[in-house]
This record gives sequence, structure tokens and C-alpha cells, in this order.
Amino acid sequence: MNAGSAPQPVRAGPVPRWAITLALAALVLRTLINEGTQPRRLWYIALMAVFVLLYALVGWQPRVQRTLLHAYLLFQSVLIVAMLTLNPEVDSVTGFFGTLAFQAALLFGPPALWIWVGIMSLLTAGSLALFHGVLEGLAFAMTPIAASFALPVFMIVNRETEVARARSQALLAEVEERRRELQSYAERVEELATLRERSRLARELHDSVSQMVFSIVLTTRSAQLLLEGDPQRVRAELERLRDLSGGSLKQLRSLITQLRP
Repeated sequence: MNAGSAPQPVRAGPVPRWAITLALAALVLRTLINEGTQPRRLWYIALMAVFVLLYALVGWQPRVQRTLLHAYLLFQSVLIVAMLTLNPEVDSVTGFFGTLAFQAALLFGPPALWIWVGIMSLLTAGSLALFHGVLEGLAFAMTPIAASFALPVFMIVNRETEVARARSQALLAEVEERRRELQSYAERVEELATLRERSRLARELHDSVSQMVFSIVLTTRSAQLLLEGDPQRVRAELERLRDLSGGSLKQLRSLITQLRP
């Protein structure tokens, strides 16, 4: 996410979605089997059916306009308060705010997310305080309020962890790519240096050997001429020819040794 972009909603995988779905189903079942809901059971069934139906519809329609999403969360919050009004002793109803906070994290990023979590917490604490008294109501409200904050926080932290992991993997991949490029470049540089050195030695070999061969040829020709005109000097030319041949052979061996990899 770019530094100047607006905070985005989190994205939950299949495991968190299935977990919150099971939690919602458990809340519905717990509420229905509670003895306090029996006198107005049809009301509870109707209100929870509307809540679950809207919850599922919004979950499958993530591109709904933001204005409608705010209206949706407000309506769902009113449904929960209405269920709580039917019988304040049915404490499982407040758990629906936790599932709604989970969905709010899927719909909005900060600060809209935390505004809605704060509204849900105020509705929970205010309703319970109104029905049970301030101290007892606040005591009852602590757990659902904590759940309403904990679920979005967990999702945001999980999202940031995944983003950091993805960035780390991308960075490692980039570092590895740069390492391969540097290694390839170093190999090319080493190969080029080797070729340059061999080219230098080849030129040196050509120049030195050409000069020595030319000297040998001249000395040989001189010995041939002296053999006819001044035989006494032939011996000196032959010794010189021997020295030139030995020096040429020695230099050739040295250059060939340098040419070997």
C-alpha cells in the first residue's frame, strides 16, 4: 500500500470466514435454546433470520456503495439492540456485535472501522447499563466489547503480517536476482580479462618468436656464406645459432605456460 493511499479494508481467507460463520451459528443456536427467549421465540427467529440473511448478502456483495454499507451496519446494530430489548437477560445477543465488528473490518479501513467498533461498543455498554444498571451492565459489556475490538485488531495485524511477509519474499527474490546478475557480470568480466591476457600473450609470442626466427634465419644464412668465404668463423656463427635456438625454445615454453588456464 502506498504511503499516500487511504487505508483499505482487510481481506479474510476461508479459514477466518468459516470460523466466524460457525461462531454466528453458535450464537443463533445458543439464543434459540435459551429459556429467556421462549416467550418471544418467533420474534427472535425473525430478527436473527433478517440479521443472518443481510450478513450473508453483504458478505457476497463486497462492492456495495459505502453509503449503503454504513446504513447496513446501522440497521444490523439496531436489530441486535432490538433482540436485546426483548429480554435483557439473554446475554448471548451481545455476541452478534462481535461478528458484526468482524464484517466491519472487511468493509471499511481505519478510521471508519474504529468509529463503527466504538458505536457498537457504546450500544452494547449503553443497552446493558440501561437494563441492568451501570456497574452490572458495564461488567456484562466488557466481554462483547473486548471481542468487538479484538477481532478487527487480529485481522489488521494478520493482514500487516502477510503484507510484510510478501514484501520480504519480494525483497529476497530481488536480492537473489541481483546476486545472479552480479555473478553473471563477474563471470563475463573474468572471461573478458582472460581473453585480453591471452591476446596480449599471443601478440607477445608472435612478436618475440618472429624476431627470434628472423635472427636464426639471418644467422643460418651468415653461416652458409662464411662456410664458402671464411670457414674459420663458421664455428662462432653456429654457437650463436645454438644460443638463439635455446633462447627461443625457453621463451616459447614460458609463453605457453602463461597461456594455460
